Amino acid sequence: MVEHNIAEGVLNNVIGTLNTAQAALQAGVPNFVLISTDKAVRPTNVMGSTKRLAELTLQALSREQAPVLFGDSDKVSRTNKTRFTMVRFGNVLGSSGSVIPLFHKQIKAGGPLTVTHPKITRYFMTIPEAAQLVIQAGSMGQGGDVFVLDMGEPVRIVELAEKMIHLSGLSVRSDKNPHGDIAIEFSGLRPGEKLYEELLIGDNVAATRHPMIMTANEDMLPWDVLKLRLAELLTAVESDDYARVRQLLRETVSGYAPDGEIVDWIYQQRRMDP
Repeated sequence: MVEHNIAEGVLNNVIGTLNTAQAALQAGVPNFVLISTDKAVRPTNVMGSTKRLAELTLQALSREQAPVLFGDSDKVSRTNKTRFTMVRFGNVLGSSGSVIPLFHKQIKAGGPLTVTHPKITRYFMTIPEAAQLVIQAGSMGQGGDVFVLDMGEPVRIVELAEKMIHLSGLSVRSDKNPHGDIAIEFSGLRPGEKLYEELLIGDNVAATRHPMIMTANEDMLPWDVLKLRLAELLTAVESDDYARVRQLLRETVSGYAPDGEIVDWIYQQRRMDP
């Protein structure tokens, strides 16, 4: 969805995070926790690159004792009393938009279950696990920390689909079992979608006092540099210049490597219009 709505992705994930962080800083909020995603690691899509840029924004702000905020015309610095922390993890089982409710719905309708690729894998965590670890990580942060949760082993989505069919008392329809109850169909990877997700950009990771929480030490940009880049990005978004938006994301987010053409619906429509 974000890949088809680039402007909204930037405004929500980057500018929305920035506005909320600056409001917290101005109000002297002591703790600010950003829920990030494994898609921020070496991103191939707008969702991941904007999430990584949100992380970079908080990392840059956290290093400033008295930053001049983005959009401040008076250029007055604000004392930074806010501890910014980021928590990066994968998919949450049973959450809104996750694959489990979708598979339940498809099984109830008689199938088929749709999987993008036979080899696609994802990391999963339960809602209670995710909530508990996010709170724990938030309390451990010193400012600018990127915490990575131990998600266990990645799960093949096709195997998850097969298990859900079997747990429903049904069988998988396939070439080997043409009279099975529910078929699994492969729909193809969506634009910018990865076969495998990662949780770390590099190998520079350290343990914490919690066995399921690690801290990632990754490259960042200084606030004065990033603030100018954010201004350029906002101008490009407001001008509907999606090629420039992609270029700025590539220049700012290390490892961002989009692997296809721009598929934003407005961009595509304008290319088709005479």
